[in-house]
Amino acid sequence: MPHYTYVALDSRGQESTGLVDAASTNEAIGQLRQAGYFPTNVYEERTAVGADAKAIGRAAKTPRAERASRSKNIVLFQRKSVKPKTLMIFTRQLATLIDAGLPLLRGLNVLAKQERDSVLKSTINKLADSVQGGSTFSEGLAQHPRLFNNLYVNMVRAGELGGVLELVLTRLAEFQEKALKVKNKVVAAMVYPIIVLLLAMGIMTFLLIFIVPKFETIFHDMLGDKPLPTITLFVIGISDFMQEHWGVLLGVIVVVFAVCKVAARTRAGRAVIDRAKLRTPLFGDLIRKTSISRFSRTLGTLVTSGVPILQALNITRETAGNTVIARAISQVHDSVKEGESIVQPLEASRAFPPMVISMIDVGEETGQLPEMLLKIAEVYDDEVDNSVAALTSLLEPIMIVLLALIVGTIVIALFMPLVSIISGLQQQS
Repeated sequence: MPHYTYVALDSRGQESTGLVDAASTNEAIGQLRQAGYFPTNVYEERTAVGADAKAIGRAAKTPRAERASRSKNIVLFQRKSVKPKTLMIFTRQLATLIDAGLPLLRGLNVLAKQERDSVLKSTINKLADSVQGGSTFSEGLAQHPRLFNNLYVNMVRAGELGGVLELVLTRLAEFQEKALKVKNKVVAAMVYPIIVLLLAMGIMTFLLIFIVPKFETIFHDMLGDKPLPTITLFVIGISDFMQEHWGVLLGVIVVVFAVCKVAARTRAGRAVIDRAKLRTPLFGDLIRKTSISRFSRTLGTLVTSGVPILQALNITRETAGNTVIARAISQVHDSVKEGESIVQPLEASRAFPPMVISMIDVGEETGQLPEMLLKIAEVYDDEVDNSVAALTSLLEPIMIVLLALIVGTIVIALFMPLVSIISGLQQQS
């Protein structure tokens, strides 16, 4: 009998792996369910030989087999993801079709025919084949982690178990819509200062490399060995350094960027970067509010949809987007696992404001924690809106002053010697 390797979640939300003997993938999944596990990945350990094994492989193709078949036909630069908005529209349309009474398989086939995105269209067809082959919808989603994260898969699984798949899909679509709205607002707040900063750097580089050397030649010809103003010498010194050591400057920029990228992939480096983000002037408060809104909405949506609290905390930790918030969620998970309250570890982490902790405390005492978490998310969505508006109005004059300071310093440094030259010419005449 074939051996199947599985990755599954237990009732506490902990991930476990192991081997199970079964005649097929579906039978292996059934054994895991009977044992109280929620399988997320099941594939055959040894490659079967013979016509029957090939038929089974075609009916329930495992992720490992998919990767092997794709490796024979490699396509360079193939897109493997879809836009969040496209995924949100698919989720809402599927919820509408199921709510209207269409079976899941027929709904998937309808959406596959009208979908314009090639990646999502192919994925929907694979989902339909998986459902038609006897797998559940959540099991099919779990085979495409690039498109459907753990939050999506587990919410759908909870909806299937509770018989409210259309309701869960609607909540998922609303969650994606609100999360995308917050993300777009934060990105919009970042665009203006980045553009102005790049513009300032470009103007400064152009003046220092092309304009300042010409003025330096004029000063040398007209003034000879006469001393130049301090600010002029400072600007000329920077110009000479950039011309002579531009390769060093470019190398330093590349090295700093590479170090930051490498550090972000390590646990310690990521923690330092995320902690620094929360302490950044102007932007730190906005990042904190965005993280709290995401935490509250994710956990509230999962618990409301019927996902067990420990499993919901694990998923929320993975999607937190900030290691400081993720560490606080881990402490909450350990506290809840021991039968304690959520409030104490949140308060001890110092990552959450007192108002959030108080609202969670009230929700826990009254038995309305999911509703309170969603209320916190709505409040902090408004806070993000206000922060973005305030940040934009504050950054505009700061960026204008910065640009004027850079350009003005160079212009003053170049024109001060010209005043001396003009004065000398007037005295000669």
